[in-house]
Amino acid sequence: MSNPSRLLRLVLALGVFFLTFHFRTPVWSDWGNLLFWLIIILSSFLILTEIWAFHKIFRRKGRRLSVIIVALAWLSLSIATASQVKFLLTKQTVLENLTAATPETPKTPKTPKTPETPNIVNLGQHFVIGYRDFDELKLLVEKQGVAGVFITNRNVRGKTKEQVKQEIKTLQEIRQSQGLPPLLIAADQEGGIVSRLSPPLTKLPSLAKIIDDDKNIDQQKQKVIEYAAKQGQELAEIGVNLNFAPVVDLNKGIRIVNDKYSKINYRAISENKEVVAKVALWYCQTLEKYNVKCTIKHFPGLGRVKTDTHIAEAELNASVADLTNDDWVPFREVMKNTQAFTMIGHAKLMAVDPVNAASFSHKVVTDIIRKNWQHNGILITDDFGMQAVYGSKDGLENATVKSINAGVDLILLSYDNDLYYDAMYALMQAAKTGKLDAEVLRKSGERIDRFSSTIK
Repeated sequence: MSNPSRLLRLVLALGVFFLTFHFRTPVWSDWGNLLFWLIIILSSFLILTEIWAFHKIFRRKGRRLSVIIVALAWLSLSIATASQVKFLLTKQTVLENLTAATPETPKTPKTPKTPETPNIVNLGQHFVIGYRDFDELKLLVEKQGVAGVFITNRNVRGKTKEQVKQEIKTLQEIRQSQGLPPLLIAADQEGGIVSRLSPPLTKLPSLAKIIDDDKNIDQQKQKVIEYAAKQGQELAEIGVNLNFAPVVDLNKGIRIVNDKYSKINYRAISENKEVVAKVALWYCQTLEKYNVKCTIKHFPGLGRVKTDTHIAEAELNASVADLTNDDWVPFREVMKNTQAFTMIGHAKLMAVDPVNAASFSHKVVTDIIRKNWQHNGILITDDFGMQAVYGSKDGLENATVKSINAGVDLILLSYDNDLYYDAMYALMQAAKTGKLDAEVLRKSGERIDRFSSTIK
């Protein structure tokens, strides 16, 4: 065997070794299973090739290189297999511990939760998940493992409105047969660059494009109402009852380096807090007329943040006083006057909690929103598959437990649905070991029940 050939296999072994630590991460989730089998095949090939060639290599340096290649390939094979087995066992454990309520096995009446006897089945009411496999999603709905479903472009691509509507109807019929309130069916249909259901739904411009900051905003109210009515009607027609819009982050004109996904300067309504507050309020009130709830996002605000939380941890460096008088004005206005959900983002509010992202910060969620503001509406996280959570020191599992204990009602896992099993398992273990706050869970359950009674 020539030296170039061995060096090529060494490069291949290093590449496979790198993949071993990334194939189960959210960014690779579209190709996770394919990459797993690629790692297994290539690692096995390298091991067998080097063993076969070893006896032909007489020079000590050549043999050392073969040993390194075999070692890397064996580690890759072992680590990838262990990681996959761990995930499959976690998934199996979660599925076995979720209990389905069917017409043949009526749902048992709710009993008060105590720290000693947490109701593990009810933990499913704290998750909204995306999906790739509709049959897998149906199983989770049958087992009451989720409160809601996030549908996006991968779920509607190539389908008509009627086909999408029928799939949603199938899920809702399962819930109806269980005697449960309808599922939350969520979409990310802001308009503009974030129009995940277009097609088949009409692609509208962003809210920022239909208003003119130089004109009296009150005179533009009808345009906003007509815009929201178009969205609300189309969403309701296919069965969507929750829209992840509007963005109420203020447009501070900040352009983020390596901004792959956030793009707040394109999505924000305006830099003017009063304009944003009025437009968001009109938008949400109009959606509610079509039985579609809105979601204001991304508290505590991404307008001043200089990092994309999809790919890295981020900091919001502003005083509470400045935020209260500016960025938080639209949030407070819509919270007080609608049934809007509030999406909690993953930036760290440095003046309050420099350690934890807002989405799992007790100081942000409990102290500011629940206690100081006395807000008793539904709080949902931004996607927990983002690097600001998944790659944080807490990781997905600890962040999930912290978030629920902080008073967040719903954990969103919109992109990589495999993460649901790790997050749910973490909650199950926390419930069993008394690490979930029973009083916080009780209040959250009441909020969810109260909201569920309004879904039609």
